[in-house]
Amino acid sequence: MFKEIHTYQGELANLIKSHTGQDGGHKTLIPSLFFSHYSNVAGPFYGVTNPSLCIVVQGMKEVLLSQELFRYGPADYLVSSVNLPIIGHVTEASSEVPYLALKLEFTPNEILEVLGDFQIGVNKKENRNRGMYVNLIELPLLEAVTRLVRLLDHPEDIPILFPLIKKEIIYRVLKGRHGDALGQIAVEGSSTYQISDAIEHIMNHYDRAIRVEELAEIANMGVSSLHRLFKEVTAMSPIQFQKQLRLQEARHLLLTEAAGAADVAFRVGYESPSQFSREYSRLFGLPPKEDIKRLKETYDKKKNA
Repeated sequence: MFKEIHTYQGELANLIKSHTGQDGGHKTLIPSLFFSHYSNVAGPFYGVTNPSLCIVVQGMKEVLLSQELFRYGPADYLVSSVNLPIIGHVTEASSEVPYLALKLEFTPNEILEVLGDFQIGVNKKENRNRGMYVNLIELPLLEAVTRLVRLLDHPEDIPILFPLIKKEIIYRVLKGRHGDALGQIAVEGSSTYQISDAIEHIMNHYDRAIRVEELAEIANMGVSSLHRLFKEVTAMSPIQFQKQLRLQEARHLLLTEAAGAADVAFRVGYESPSQFSREYSRLFGLPPKEDIKRLKETYDKKKNA
């Protein structure tokens, strides 16, 4: 089995290299499938991960969810069952053996369809500690993922075969250890389903004040239950979750628009520019102006390399 796993990983590595060619993140012709290719250790990367499956075929990666660290490499796969603000680092990569990985995103409707088609039961009351987990890679899952990626060399087959293979991949994840963690997001009445509604509300209204009572009503649960389950799933409180969204959006605005820190602070929901600067520095390591200067200098160096 280990020899077969190694063979599929080698094929995936060659396929990812042939469809990327340069460092960075890459979209593919297959909807919801993305590649990463890095020839050096890289990061930190700040972003919000969607419900998805992530597989590293070369190198190693670390993902920080609040204060909890997830490490995974070619022996593992990572699953996120809800939208989560994370910080990622590529920790092993070189020009000889670049970091190569893929991510396949899911929607709750796609998960629900597989649950129904294959009569897979989900324990609504089982509360996973996190909406993210790492599991050992399994041969049937890796084989299905390889068949999916092969479609890039035959784009005419993608419209017909992609939906079928994606359903198989979701099936393999749901049947794997901790599969309930992914299935719960699609099952009405489960705690993850309820918390996902609160998460979506925060993401859509991150720039305004949100009362915990409002979130509890949306999630159809009491305030104390909302606090407890939200932290179990996301590793942070609703306020901490909102703060990370605000700061990540602020950084994006500072990078892409000719706007000052004070203006951006107000746009993402801060009333005090000084508080914004303190919290920005705490997350990104530097005050807004210095951080953006560093990022732009790094980008220019890579562009001119």
